[in-house]
Amino acid sequence: MIDLSELRKDINEIDNEIMVLLAKRRRVSHLVAEAKIAINKPVRDIKREEMMLVELINGGKSLGLDGHYVKQVFQTIIEDSVLHQQALLQRHVNSASSDLPVNRVAYLGSQGSYSDLATQKYFSRHPSELKQIGCTSFHEIISTVEQGKADHGVLPIENTSSGSINEVYDLLQHTDLSIVGELTHPVNHCMVSAVDTSPEKIKKLFAHPQVYAQCSNYLSQFHDVEIEICEASSAAFEAIKDDTSGELAALGSGEGARLYGLQVIAEALANQKENYSRFIVLAPKAVDVSTQIPSKTTWIMSTEQKPGALVDALIILKEHNVNMYRLESRPITGNPWEEMFYVDVEGNIQDDNLKNAIEALTKSTRYLKVLGCYPSEDIPPAQVDV
Repeated sequence: MIDLSELRKDINEIDNEIMVLLAKRRRVSHLVAEAKIAINKPVRDIKREEMMLVELINGGKSLGLDGHYVKQVFQTIIEDSVLHQQALLQRHVNSASSDLPVNRVAYLGSQGSYSDLATQKYFSRHPSELKQIGCTSFHEIISTVEQGKADHGVLPIENTSSGSINEVYDLLQHTDLSIVGELTHPVNHCMVSAVDTSPEKIKKLFAHPQVYAQCSNYLSQFHDVEIEICEASSAAFEAIKDDTSGELAALGSGEGARLYGLQVIAEALANQKENYSRFIVLAPKAVDVSTQIPSKTTWIMSTEQKPGALVDALIILKEHNVNMYRLESRPITGNPWEEMFYVDVEGNIQDDNLKNAIEALTKSTRYLKVLGCYPSEDIPPAQVDV
């Protein structure tokens, strides 16, 4: 007879050994970052990553491991290494302002919200103690940081399913806070309940409006379900946690729902199955970004009210070899039919080509304000054939 308990004990011991090795690898990765600081070497070396992956995949195959499995595991490990090295380089460049014993961070909702999960993920790479301050609105997040009650604010700004979060873009017009970081977080929307039930039995559903919009295709089948809008997914969880009827449900992450003792009754509900939300991190002061890591710069601008004005501005970016990630337009409050443009570009504001492009744009537009230069956390994995 096979002793299942002994086999599980063996697996637990192996998993613990893997954890010890992962921690050791991360410590060595930090030493690599310090060496790169000393010789001013870029944090990423794609060719080395590709060669390493090929060696690992071939080595894994000799041990009977599937190449796709090895590739996926080590791409995740490499991404973790890159992000931690970037954070270390940033602390080196901004040593005076990054040594906070306690990092007070304002975010939307409370424990279990998507913003809570993103906040924990982003600040896990920072050594300070994390003190999270839950807020009920995007405006409250910004006000909390502006008033000095928090050191940072975390706000979602776009989603691959529902698009831009316009309220956040509008608030950025009227604050002096700077964007100092970003984070792209995978989103798996679930329908959850407090008791064992099924989606067909639900009569009332609690959800944040963005989450509801991102699941609109799935939810279109529920014609008689009452919808209650909440300020965050965590508020939706809170609203149903004591239900015993099996007729109440909430939308949010399965990870967050489990913190409230809730059960997942349907998952992967977003209109787009590959669903991600991008968050920005705001602070009272701008940061310097190490030239050794990839970075983004964001600004807002308004152009002259004449034909071709926006095209002229975009040509300036082309002439200075600046790659634009995103262009978003929003109405200017109090100026009917006039638009403010939000521009995300690749590059460090210290780069000559970007610096010159911004100078040229400042002269050719009615208004331009840089919202921030910050490390890019879009880490495209090294790609190799399996």
